[in-house]
Amino acid sequence: MSTSEAGAPAHVIPIDDVARHHGKAPVTDVPPPPAVTPAAVPAAPVATAPRKIPFFRRADRGSRCVALIDFVLRIAAFGPALAAAIATATADETLSVFTQYFQFRARFDEFPALVFFMVANAIAAGYLVLSLPFSATIVLRPQATGLRLLLLICDMIMVALLAAAAAAAAAIVDLAHSGNLRANWVPICMQFHGFCQRTSGSVVASFLAVFVFMLLVILGAVAVRKR
Repeated sequence: MSTSEAGAPAHVIPIDDVARHHGKAPVTDVPPPPAVTPAAVPAAPVATAPRKIPFFRRADRGSRCVALIDFVLRIAAFGPALAAAIATATADETLSVFTQYFQFRARFDEFPALVFFMVANAIAAGYLVLSLPFSATIVLRPQATGLRLLLLICDMIMVALLAAAAAAAAAIVDLAHSGNLRANWVPICMQFHGFCQRTSGSVVASFLAVFVFMLLVILGAVAVRKR
């Protein structure tokens, strides 16, 4: 039996020394690489039909009703304004009790206030015709706040113009009916009946148009305030 087998401690050579002795790197336990999972593929967007916005919304019913009333009032104001302009422009009367060399004649263009009155009513009638397409657009599209504001400003201008013209014409018509004793102005309606009837009727029609314009201004202001 050899000395190593006789009880002497055996010399243990580690594994890494053996590997180093043979020129190889030590083998260590390398943990396995983590499993690579495929990247999450984003789900394809689901094709949805575009949401249709209704042309007529319930929230716009009140605004549409106001716009419809505005359209009707513009048609209603056109008649009195045009009638006042035509009646004033045709107010011409000549007394037949005098000869052809001495005649008394009453015409609207002899009174500057009546000329202004006739022009103002003609402008108001023309404006009402031009504003009808805009008013119809507001009936179809109540969301057009800018268009409402534009019509409101123009209506206020027409109210001021027509009210001033109607007031001036009313003063002349009152003077023609009553005269002025202090100034020795005799009433001429005792002789010129046709002239006074036409001018008086045109003044009444013009004030009716002014009243309708005031309603238009109120409706326009309410509609713009709601928006």
